[in-house]
Amino acid sequence: MKILVINCGSSSLKYQLIDMENESLLAKGNFERIGEESAFVTHKVGGEKYVTKKPTMNHEEALNIVLGELTHKDYGVIKDLSEITAVGHRLVHGGEIFKESVLIDEDVIEKYNSCASLAPLHNPATIIGIRACQKAMPGVPMVGVFDTAFHQTMPKENYLYPIPYEYYEKYGIRKYGFHGTSHQFVSKLCAEMYGKPIEELKIVTCHLGQGASICAIDGGKSIDTSMGLSPLGGIAMVTRSGDLDPSVVTEIMERENLTAKEVNTILNKKSGLYGMTGLNPDFREIELASYEPDKPKATVAIELFTKTIAQFVAKYAVSLKGLDALVFTGGIGENQINIRKKICENLEWMGVKIDLDKNNVRSEQVEISSKDATIRTFVIPTNEELVIARDTKRIVNK
Repeated sequence: MKILVINCGSSSLKYQLIDMENESLLAKGNFERIGEESAFVTHKVGGEKYVTKKPTMNHEEALNIVLGELTHKDYGVIKDLSEITAVGHRLVHGGEIFKESVLIDEDVIEKYNSCASLAPLHNPATIIGIRACQKAMPGVPMVGVFDTAFHQTMPKENYLYPIPYEYYEKYGIRKYGFHGTSHQFVSKLCAEMYGKPIEELKIVTCHLGQGASICAIDGGKSIDTSMGLSPLGGIAMVTRSGDLDPSVVTEIMERENLTAKEVNTILNKKSGLYGMTGLNPDFREIELASYEPDKPKATVAIELFTKTIAQFVAKYAVSLKGLDALVFTGGIGENQINIRKKICENLEWMGVKIDLDKNNVRSEQVEISSKDATIRTFVIPTNEELVIARDTKRIVNK
């Protein structure tokens, strides 16, 4: 059984083709800058990398190029698309409608589309990806795996907002949480590395990337997480604001005479570390600039980023009534050595201490705790695609 996993972002399309007989990775890649003339896909097979640059205006065009890479006459891994048994889609926001993975049909698409206002950068893009797959591979079963599903175990006091209850009843306005497949995947690996059943552990996982979220996991279940109604909430991200005093939004709307849609664009695409610094919306560039004396805005932005993450970790230690392990994952969490160091320095008072030599790694599964740490710290590369593939196999077989 070969399963294609599709992960559509607002301007990207990540994919993996996995042979589920032994969960071996046949090919993977990332299509970036969709919607721009400078769009390109990086396709990886084994240890080889193939880059194709081509103006790509939408996700349907991107998917067709990806399928061409998988069947390429020189480095393709399948001869024909008929070898793909099923497609698993990462679906970002399922609201209160979807509490687990589902086989995709027209009813599912319609209900998922009704949640689009809650994840305006992601849900519309994933629907385009689903439609493109239906067109290119008619009849192939597809499964939706929701970012929000893992967080359905949060207690009410952790997901309700202190606003009139009628808005929750009428519109489902509450905290949902995201990156669920990632938090679930790395917490299970953390328990294996720790040497204890996950049911006995209190873990905080930090998924740090273009989008970033923190999750409190008690006995393998999510009890709180930093993202809220949408992927906009929580810590400040590269282009997203994270949590704000609500008056900030209303004040800007009144002073600039903005619509809700316009201010939503500002908070999602023009804020965060990018908005604070005016630099390119690339975390690596902003972090490098933070070490330059003539870039004080970047220094402040990185300090805010790392300190806020540490504050969330401490907050969730309270929710968990203790903390056994801290996990870093995601592009930033797995690769930015100094960011991990800064975050952990802010947590030394509570027993998080790392070995600087052990921390000097990128994209490796490793424990980085020092010998005298009372809370153990791990770097664990995430694999959301494998979680999606496993759920897809389970549902298609059923």
